[in-house]
Amino acid sequence: MLFPTQDGRQMSNATTSKARIRTKTKAESVTPRVALVLQGGGALGAYQAGVYHAMHENGLTPDWVVGTSIGAINAAIIAGNERDMRLSRLKEFWEQVGHGDLTDLSKVPDAMRQFNTWWTTTDVTTRGVPGFFSPRSLNPFMVGMPVQAEQASFYDTTPLAETLARLVDFDYLNSPGGMRLTVSAMRVACGSLVNFDSQERKIGVEHIMASGALPPGFAPVRIDGDLYWDGGLYSNTPLEVVLDDESKTDVDGNTLCVMVDLWNADGPEPTTLDQITNRQKDVTFASRSERHIENYLRMYQLRRAAQALYDKLPPALRSKSDLKEFKGLHDNSTIHIVRLRYSGHDWNMPSKDINFSRGSIEWRWEQGYADAMQAAERVKANGDTFGDSDAGLVVHELVLPPVS
Repeated sequence: MLFPTQDGRQMSNATTSKARIRTKTKAESVTPRVALVLQGGGALGAYQAGVYHAMHENGLTPDWVVGTSIGAINAAIIAGNERDMRLSRLKEFWEQVGHGDLTDLSKVPDAMRQFNTWWTTTDVTTRGVPGFFSPRSLNPFMVGMPVQAEQASFYDTTPLAETLARLVDFDYLNSPGGMRLTVSAMRVACGSLVNFDSQERKIGVEHIMASGALPPGFAPVRIDGDLYWDGGLYSNTPLEVVLDDESKTDVDGNTLCVMVDLWNADGPEPTTLDQITNRQKDVTFASRSERHIENYLRMYQLRRAAQALYDKLPPALRSKSDLKEFKGLHDNSTIHIVRLRYSGHDWNMPSKDINFSRGSIEWRWEQGYADAMQAAERVKANGDTFGDSDAGLVVHELVLPPVS
């Protein structure tokens, strides 16, 4: 089905130009690697699905998808299906987890939509989300009694395991030459972040489940003997995975990285309990990308300086074994980060990430689609802007008007 907006309009299925952005080198045009980076954010993840929808229609197919929590689920569905199945599988997931509304939200005032959101989140907390999670009945964990580690949570996520097994073709995901997938999870015993990468190991349902195991709602997932929680507890925006890969590997050409932010670090001073709780969540899970970018640029300049010094050495010194590692230390590739930000304020409700109202999901999808279509038009219109740069990394902010 198409996802209608709140004023009753429907998103167009018309496919726009399939031309991929091409960055120019001295010799020829080279198609850049396209990476899609997806945060954790529960029900807000419908915005990410809308972003992919627009990328899909514009031929900006990711070569690599990196995700945490709900971002890992979206990423697995994208990477774990052939191209003509990706969008329909994403829609199937979000239609399944959508909670029926009290009324058509496109035909009621804002106050009624807010009440519907409150009712939806209350019902989700009580009864769970079909195909995602359900309350544990007669759960001793809720009264402070010890249980097995894999059952230490308020909700059972077995329904999500079944949904992933149905919507993700793991044989296709793990086949050679497919779209690369990386999902992040935090090792419970030591608090370290682990990135499960399809280029390095076979990815299964358990890795996606581990990336979204946010306590105390969801129980940790055991992989190879270790327990893992949601990667968002350590870092909710896995941009550093892309930056580290760029600095450690020989990447052919530039990288176009589409980064989708679901939380906003900036906001007004809170004055109510709801506003304070909402602000706390925003700050906790907001992107730390500025810090990662600063670190990357610092290392980029150091590698560039080391390469320049190596190039000035006489051939006899260059051949020494302890200096050979400096050869090729720096390349001229550039990372272009196109940053898309979810701009819905959700009435400053701290439960916005568990607001699985079908109307809210459809609106978020539509907004992600609209924002990404605007970004895609900018990418196609300004191809040279996304070419080589001496800076090594360029951030392209898409400035959008506030959304009610």
